[in-house]
Amino acid sequence: MKTDGSDKSDTTSEPAALPKLEQNMERIQDLSQRLIGVMSGKRSVPTDLQGPSPDLYAKAGTAYWQEMMQNPSKLIEQQVGYWGATLQHFVDAQQALAQGKLEAPSDPTPTDRRFKNPLWQTHPYFNFLKQQYMLNAQAMEKTLEGIEGLDPADKRRLDYFSHQIVDMLSPSNFLATNPDALMKAVETEGESLVRGLENMIADLEANDGELVVSLADKDAFAVGENLATTPGEVVFRNHMFELIQYAPSTEKVRERPLVIFPPWINKFYILDLKAQNSLIKWIVDQGYTLFVVSWANADATYRDIGMTDYVEDGYITALETVREICGVKKVNAVGYCIAGTTLSISLSVMKQRGLDYVNSATLFTTLTDFSDRGEVGVFLEEDFVDGIEEEVTEAGFLDSFYMSRTFSFLRSNDLIYQPAIRSYMLGEAPPAFDLLYWNGDGTNLPGKMAIEYLRGLCQGDQFAGEGFEVAGALAKITDVDVPICAIACETDHIAAWKSSFRGVQKMASKERTFILSGSGHIAGIVNPPAKKKYGHWTNDDLSLSPDDWQQGATEHEGSWWPLWDKWLAKKSGKMVDARIPGSEKHPAIAPAPGTFVLKR
Repeated sequence: MKTDGSDKSDTTSEPAALPKLEQNMERIQDLSQRLIGVMSGKRSVPTDLQGPSPDLYAKAGTAYWQEMMQNPSKLIEQQVGYWGATLQHFVDAQQALAQGKLEAPSDPTPTDRRFKNPLWQTHPYFNFLKQQYMLNAQAMEKTLEGIEGLDPADKRRLDYFSHQIVDMLSPSNFLATNPDALMKAVETEGESLVRGLENMIADLEANDGELVVSLADKDAFAVGENLATTPGEVVFRNHMFELIQYAPSTEKVRERPLVIFPPWINKFYILDLKAQNSLIKWIVDQGYTLFVVSWANADATYRDIGMTDYVEDGYITALETVREICGVKKVNAVGYCIAGTTLSISLSVMKQRGLDYVNSATLFTTLTDFSDRGEVGVFLEEDFVDGIEEEVTEAGFLDSFYMSRTFSFLRSNDLIYQPAIRSYMLGEAPPAFDLLYWNGDGTNLPGKMAIEYLRGLCQGDQFAGEGFEVAGALAKITDVDVPICAIACETDHIAAWKSSFRGVQKMASKERTFILSGSGHIAGIVNPPAKKKYGHWTNDDLSLSPDDWQQGATEHEGSWWPLWDKWLAKKSGKMVDARIPGSEKHPAIAPAPGTFVLKR
């Protein structure tokens, strides 16, 4: 009991409790030291892979000034229009404030999901920033449209990379101008910013100092446990791939087996994420003996592995192994993306060698005609390919980091900026999303193969042209004469569907089927019937231009899988007793999904 008359407790010996905000600021200081440490060990990225060559902007600047000199009224009209809109926007905002109400003026800007928070519409500060950004973006758009005298390829690249800059500068991407982030910081007394900094540093530490935002919770999934769980066995392995034969789920199966060649740019389990959307499980349930190739994840020892190795030690070896295990002369084959391109090349090589192994081929989102490379073409000009060649010459392989970053920038708002806002500014943990987990589980490419593919196919379009030298042959698209079923995707930003269509047109196959699926490169393929989601289009007349084909196509609801099953069943023979994985010559050596897929 105090005797001095004071009713206050004596707490001088106890540590004073710091307010939560002050504690969080101290945590930020500690985290800053980690940030300095990780940035000091940042990986070296070739200059040519940091952005397009400065020559592109020099050409654009020259064209812009030439246009200004030859047609100054056009430039003046653009600038005066922009100045007038900006001034009017400022006056409207001032008048709204002068009325004594804290509200924004009228907002004619279009709906944009980056600005979902109501404060972007109602608060004068945030609304002013949003409207001015939209005016700036619109002015940039008109300026780009008005530039003349550039080569079409340069014009496409200028448009693409300029829009990347515009997207990057959105006020939603900065803490001081993002109402969601500011509100969250106040509500949590700075805790959200601390968690965001922790998330950012963790991403930097995981990627050698490069800022690659985590798209999914890495601890929520494990391949072979809750992903890629369809039962099967690895029945063959060499330095290029593991061959998985899946266990039957029906008493009878089609006599002719099916082998899927997935792209080695990513891992095969995109086709077997979970039972509900697994194309692998669905195929097995339809009564097919299914084999899937799981490619090796390249490292420096794969420096000299080229396209010939993929054709001979990959495709031909896999086809021969499947024939032996099932005791058949011919198999049906599927190639997805780059694996579909290489399947087509392998068909040409095998024809020249007299190897009649394939009864029919299905191509998922496959380019064989590279005359129009679509959106991804902005990364396939000399400046970037020179940078890739420099990188693989030194390292021996192309790190998955580069491919992942490239594909992310094709959808930067969805795959870079919005995830970064959630993780770094709002301090939220990445979602437990299987597709995004797979997207972050990339693979490396062998050095020689990467350059051969980029130079000879993407840039040179040799397979659809004079021929692509591989495996001692001159592979040509006109050698492909087996029945073909090609599935392309309407909004595919990696393999443009019209280019895929033109490639199928050039093949010599007497039977050609083309299906256009809704959605993009992944969702358009991994589209199970039960979801009744994206539709598809068919048209038997492949003599038409892509636009005319689409105009005359019949639309169908839901997944294309059942339609493909009907096509494939006719190519697969009679029903026989279900096969247990493996044979005497090729016994089971490991359970699916194997060991190659686990290498990071």
